[in-house]
Amino acid sequence: MSRGVRIRLMAFVVLSAVGITYITASYLGFIDRVTGSGHTVTATLPGSGGLFEGSEVTYRGVKIGKVTKMTPTTDGIELELAIEEETELPTDSKMYVHNLSAVGEQYLDFQPEDEEAPYAEDGTVFHGDESSLPVDEADLLVDLDDFVGSVDKQSLRVVVEELGLLFGDTGRDLQALLDNGSLFVEEATAHTDETITLLRNGLTVLRTQQGQKENIRSFARDLATLTAALRGSDKDLRKVLSSTPGAARELQKLLEDLEPTLPALFSDLVTVDQVVLANLDGLEQLLVTYPTLMAGGPTGSTRDGWGHINVQMDYSVPPCTDGYLPPSRWRSPHDLTDTQYFPAQCNSGPPYVMRGPKYVPARRGNASTPRVYSGVYDPVTGTVPGVRDGEGRQVQFRQTGNMSVLGGDAWKWLLVGPVAR
Repeated sequence: MSRGVRIRLMAFVVLSAVGITYITASYLGFIDRVTGSGHTVTATLPGSGGLFEGSEVTYRGVKIGKVTKMTPTTDGIELELAIEEETELPTDSKMYVHNLSAVGEQYLDFQPEDEEAPYAEDGTVFHGDESSLPVDEADLLVDLDDFVGSVDKQSLRVVVEELGLLFGDTGRDLQALLDNGSLFVEEATAHTDETITLLRNGLTVLRTQQGQKENIRSFARDLATLTAALRGSDKDLRKVLSSTPGAARELQKLLEDLEPTLPALFSDLVTVDQVVLANLDGLEQLLVTYPTLMAGGPTGSTRDGWGHINVQMDYSVPPCTDGYLPPSRWRSPHDLTDTQYFPAQCNSGPPYVMRGPKYVPARRGNASTPRVYSGVYDPVTGTVPGVRDGEGRQVQFRQTGNMSVLGGDAWKWLLVGPVAR
């Protein structure tokens, strides 16, 4: 071995020894003690929580020092912490003992609420409580054992069996559910703004529903009543549903058969409806007075065992001539020239043309329409003002009532009725 090689080997050994010594001294804190770098603070806890001398000290997960000394006290334990020189650790920081890994490497983590001063210096003391310590493994195992022991084994067996039935042969469905759930999360992530808006609007909807809870409960009760009624009519509903298609087909066939003539019929009905609407008040009066006239005018007949109604027109009233052209002014049928239309109408009062349009009551909803003649049938009193019989008595219509209470003697009312009135 040459001289140069030996010199290089010796230099390597010396540098390696110096480096190992420096790293060891730094890890044990000898360098900081000798150089006086960093500062030392104190922390008190109700228990160690698994910490040991040399455990890491972090500031929100970033290493800032380590535990250099642990001293038991009557209230717990006192920790001496070596903090790096450049660290600005707020004095109001809370501290927690966490696990660095699954094998239980605990470390002490400081979590301040903000980064404002004052900062920790030599001699600063931090105080922790039970919330600063993790759950003890022994207590956790004991509580878990108590929980398992409190579960009824028979009920647990039933639950396991039911879960087996629930998830039996559902592997593909569960896989599809998980896959679709992943796609849903990815889609929501790709549309973050829309997702946030949806969540905010959903919160508004939930608050609205909370404010309308009484209405929702009432709706649920009414819906339960409706569904109960439908359940009780299940047989009838099934019959209706089974018969509806056939009836619909028959109705469709009927409409198809009537297709050539049905539009013409509807068109004619529109014309009839317009005529009826224009004379609605007169039609109503006719429907009111006609039954009364028919009830007061029947004549009994026993020849065939049936009652007969005989309606005869009164020809004692002569035709109305007031308001019409006299015969001397009538045009010849051979005169085909245009001329002004003469407004022919009956100007005489009752009993002339009692069925004419001038005696129709004023239309409902149009108070401005004048009533030509006020002597119309009054359904309240049963009278027609201005109309009297041959002896000058006021004409009055009265209902005969239900004559069925008289039984087989009802026909006698035809004789007794006029006298009673």
